[in-house]
Amino acid sequence: MHVAEPIVWTSEGVVMIDQRRLPAELVHLTYTDYREVANAIRDMVIRGAPAIGVAAAMGVALGVVRSPARSLAELRAEFPIICSTIAQTRPTAVDLFWAIERMKRRFDEAAATSDIDAVRTAMAAEAQRIHEEKKATDEAIGHFGAALMPENGHVMTQCNAGALATAGIGTALGVIRIAIEQGRKLHVFVPETRPYLQGARLTAWELHEAGIPLTLITDNMVGHFLKTGDVGAVVVGADRIAANGDTANKIGTYQIAVLARENSVPFYVAAPISTLDLTISSGETIPIEQRAATEVTHLHGVRIAPDVHVANPAFDVTPARLIAGIITECGIARPPYVESLTLLARLRASGDVVHPVAR
Repeated sequence: MHVAEPIVWTSEGVVMIDQRRLPAELVHLTYTDYREVANAIRDMVIRGAPAIGVAAAMGVALGVVRSPARSLAELRAEFPIICSTIAQTRPTAVDLFWAIERMKRRFDEAAATSDIDAVRTAMAAEAQRIHEEKKATDEAIGHFGAALMPENGHVMTQCNAGALATAGIGTALGVIRIAIEQGRKLHVFVPETRPYLQGARLTAWELHEAGIPLTLITDNMVGHFLKTGDVGAVVVGADRIAANGDTANKIGTYQIAVLARENSVPFYVAAPISTLDLTISSGETIPIEQRAATEVTHLHGVRIAPDVHVANPAFDVTPARLIAGIITECGIARPPYVESLTLLARLRASGDVVHPVAR
């Protein structure tokens, strides 16, 4: 199956697919400055929590590698500025901050024992290591989650949790890909995901390129098809998961979860352990990014609504009680999530990337 590669580290710089221009054009942009990477994250050239994490790591590494610092002391002084610039891009996706913290630890380790050139090399290697780990993580999530998909029938997703969003095979779409590779016959309902149309532009494109059967629907058709469309499961990604299992994902996810419960359709979240934020007890304190009104009032630069007050939260929070399972690279967390997610996080910290399902 075709898998897009949204971000790559090269000797010329960090190369990204410009996801704003899909599906009309497949355009690659090369960034040679960490501030450009920060702008690319903010402007949604790259999006999706795990992919944002990879981009953050590569942005930090790029800042170190391309720094004009002539001594380790000068680089130490510049490094917090690099990290802060990347951190100020998007507030909800916790993978961004996870990646920055990991790059900080690697910088401190290398700077304690190495010269400036070795530090530059170490940071570039760490960013690429994070990228490769994300690919392996997606594969593990896919294999755990595939068993939860119906043998034959429809599934539904939301937004884009495929290769474009993770830099691997995808989380939610990775589950679907692996299930199909294992012989399950699935057809995917893809809500358009207004206002940025990640479902219509990106998920539909990914599935079509991979030869996976799909039906694109508008967001207000979700309830109809969960009631009448023989949907066997809903599987979505996540941008931040609280300790109790409350999950922030693209706006519209909460209503799908409610409608799935009403129609007895199991609702699953597929996300890496790095998306857990065990410092937050519930979803009530997850920061929700507010985006520009023009994303709602305009389409391709053309005004489609009058000049009125607009609300445009980029994410909503699905309560844990509506989630049948959270699929990670270490297994499937089940309620009570405070216990199962803590267990899986400990397993991941110990190095167990793949582990039997947590019950």
